[in-house]
Amino acid sequence: MTSVVMIAGDGIGPEVMAATRQVLQAAGARLDWVEGHAGLGAIERFGDPLPDQTLELIRKHRVAIKGPCTTPVGKGFRSINVRLRKELDLFASLRPVKTLPGIKVPYTNVDLIVVRENTEGLYAGMEHVIVPGVVESLRLVTRDAAERILRYAFEMARNLGRRKVTVVHKASVLPLSDGMFLRIADSIADDYPFLEYQQQTIDHVSLDLALDPTAYDVLVMENLFGDVMSDLCAGLVGGLGVVPGANIGKRYAVFEAVHGSAPDIAGKGLANPIALLRSAAMMLDHIGQRVSAERIEHSVHRTLEAGVGLTGDLGGNGNTVSITAQLIANL
Repeated sequence: MTSVVMIAGDGIGPEVMAATRQVLQAAGARLDWVEGHAGLGAIERFGDPLPDQTLELIRKHRVAIKGPCTTPVGKGFRSINVRLRKELDLFASLRPVKTLPGIKVPYTNVDLIVVRENTEGLYAGMEHVIVPGVVESLRLVTRDAAERILRYAFEMARNLGRRKVTVVHKASVLPLSDGMFLRIADSIADDYPFLEYQQQTIDHVSLDLALDPTAYDVLVMENLFGDVMSDLCAGLVGGLGVVPGANIGKRYAVFEAVHGSAPDIAGKGLANPIALLRSAAMMLDHIGQRVSAERIEHSVHRTLEAGVGLTGDLGGNGNTVSITAQLIANL
């Protein structure tokens, strides 16, 4: 049994987490759940949307699965996700994006991974008022962080049998920061001559993805570019309700549904658990329980292809209970 910290979150989080746990158990996952708290419920209980107790649990057990969590805007609280990544040094955000059966989208055969640097860029949160009405925000890029995210992307591409790595940048406008990023990428790419390697500007990649996303395989980039690009790519295959996400560091890993907490449908039993379930499958693969992970992925494909019991966002008239039952039946 592997101990995993479970953070249900708020909104639809508890519902999709409960469904995910049911499917994981049916798939034979060997997990010992340790409950952690984050989001609105944590504020009420601990006075903080991400309590120190939750961070300590993750440090102890190393792996966590997280449902959607709400950070109140304008209340003085920093983003839960940003804090998690900074506190645990989860430097690599992974967003696998692959065409799924039964979901009507304009594209076929999309199969790419967005690798996002998670700790720097504008998300370092360094900004200040110069004079009233003028705010300066600093975009932080360091050699160490650039090297580790680029090395991670190339190593992942090699280990997964991928064919090409594209480094995404805007060096024409940011010649010092992105220029350094590209020089480091050139040096690292030289260690992987068996992988196709290219550099491409963020605007060019955005246009290409709209025209033909199959031209790309592994995309690696800094924080803000990765934040935007990962959601754009999710739209190529059906949206945030079906794509998984992970945040990986040297010691810790947090797997999460990347969609919101959807308070408008919370408690109504209408939520789609597939994004969190597929994130959990990534977690199982990460901890070596690959058979269960593969069973879950196959079940998701069979369930979507059959089109029975699907939730409204997937074009069906079912609910959380019905889609969970189908996912278990199709294992």
